[in-house]
Amino acid sequence: MATVTVDNETRPGSRAVAKYVRSSAFKVREVLDLVRGKSYSEAREILTFSERRISDAIAKCLDSAVANAEHNHELDGDELYVAACYADEGPTLKRWRPRARGRATRIRKRTCHITVVVARYSDEELAAIDARLALKGTGRRSSAAEARRRRVAASRERDAERAEDHDHDEEDLEAMDETDVVEDDIEDVEDGEDEAVAEADDSETDDDDGEDEAVAEADDSESQTETEADVESDEKES
Repeated sequence: MATVTVDNETRPGSRAVAKYVRSSAFKVREVLDLVRGKSYSEAREILTFSERRISDAIAKCLDSAVANAEHNHELDGDELYVAACYADEGPTLKRWRPRARGRATRIRKRTCHITVVVARYSDEELAAIDARLALKGTGRRSSAAEARRRRVAASRERDAERAEDHDHDEEDLEAMDETDVVEDDIEDVEDGEDEAVAEADDSETDDDDGEDEAVAEADDSESQTETEADVESDEKES
């Protein structure tokens, strides 16, 4: 089991390190001073309601340290506290900003390494904490650990729901593809029927045209016969 040294005393605990955080060590130390020596639940509440942007990175590092203690060393998160926390300076990214009259000003983008060490309270300290909370009429504050467990469970449920929704979407797409194929077949059949109807209409139109031509020819022959009869009658009269 991993151990940490607190006030020349070795206690079970764990640590977590966040490297190359894009913030200056000075800004991180101001927030670390607020949670040093606090229990895990109190430190998590302070970081949750802090207005500093770097509080989110520190909270993630704290959660990682507690998770290491719980899963790797079988410690209870409700019995842990922030034994030590510090920020070391990391590499500085150097940039330049153009200024007036062709000058340039250096920009220093600071980075830092955040280390959070959590340790377990001793049995005497836990008994004193329980007695103090009993006087207030409350039990040991385990909201932070329980909240973290709920967040993990909720995240896993969301991932499962997203996977199910993805599977349903794929099934719907397959069903839509099958429907499109059936609709295409129906359209092909309808197009074939329309072509057959159009061919039938064309044949009927051709028959009607033939009948009209025959009637026209008959009318022409009758008119010619009548003309010839009129001419013969005129000749006889003359």
